[in-house]
Amino acid sequence: MSTAGPTSTSARPQGPGPRPGQGAQQASQQTRPTPQGRPAGAPAPAGRSRRVKLTVSRIDPWSAMKMSFLISVALGIAGVVMVAVLWMILSGMGVFSEVNRLVGTILQDSENPFNLMDFLGFGRVLSLSIVIGVIDVILLTALSTLGAFLYNICSSLVGGLQLTLTDD
Repeated sequence: MSTAGPTSTSARPQGPGPRPGQGAQQASQQTRPTPQGRPAGAPAPAGRSRRVKLTVSRIDPWSAMKMSFLISVALGIAGVVMVAVLWMILSGMGVFSEVNRLVGTILQDSENPFNLMDFLGFGRVLSLSIVIGVIDVILLTALSTLGAFLYNICSSLVGGLQLTLTDD
């Protein structure tokens, strides 16, 4: 996918080398007129939108892996924070003590009283959510990298994904 940089609106023809007064970088960018007859970099007139048709022909697997790693790490941290906040809210509302009391009255075992916090303690729940977050980071990173490879294979067969962008 390429982007159009700043272009010149002059009517002089573009030669193989730079024009006088221009750097080599600006001279290498050629203006292509749009179907409306104006250069590609020129802004659209008021009231008209410019449409550009682009094709995503390849996704770099390395950049897909880096991006998915960062996103999945952020999702993992958000998940751990969400579990911690939810546990604190439920504990503050007394849900765990109420469930503990209810199960205790149902079982009525005086030797071994049931304690829900043995199973759902804060440390245990938080460590389990961290383990799930780490597994999530590994799986999402691997799947998105594999998805980039598969997209590249399919794109070479059918030509890629075509997008039409408009400038409003």
